[in-house]
Amino acid sequence: MDSRKVLVAMSGGVDSSVAVKLLLDKGYECAGATMKLYSNDDICNVRSKTCCSLDDTTDAKLVAMKLGIDFHVFNFSDDFRRLVMDHFVTSYIEGRTPNPCIECNKHLKFGKFLERARLLGFDYIATGHYVIRE
Repeated sequence: MDSRKVLVAMSGGVDSSVAVKLLLDKGYECAGATMKLYSNDDICNVRSKTCCSLDDTTDAKLVAMKLGIDFHVFNFSDDFRRLVMDHFVTSYIEGRTPNPCIECNKHLKFGKFLERARLLGFDYIATGHYVIRE
């Protein structure tokens, strides 16, 4: 029998929230998770347009509660600093044009997040990005 446990990377936004709802409607067993990449103090955030802020985590948790699914927060802040921010700074100083989102996706979303999902017994991960609607 095909297992159907999905850990959804929830940002607190509409796309990932809809992804959870669509998966639940198709019969998948879902839980949500947010990656904590930094603290609001690190970026002097007072609710500006950023990804993965404390406010976004709260929004994601509220959506998970409304949908009746478990919710996790994974603290990847040390990895984010080392693998994404330090890489960005070094690349920029060397005259390259780094893209931190590519590094974050490679090392954290499709690296650490997937690894954590497997450790928790999930069969798949999903995001609200790159949705193909049947």
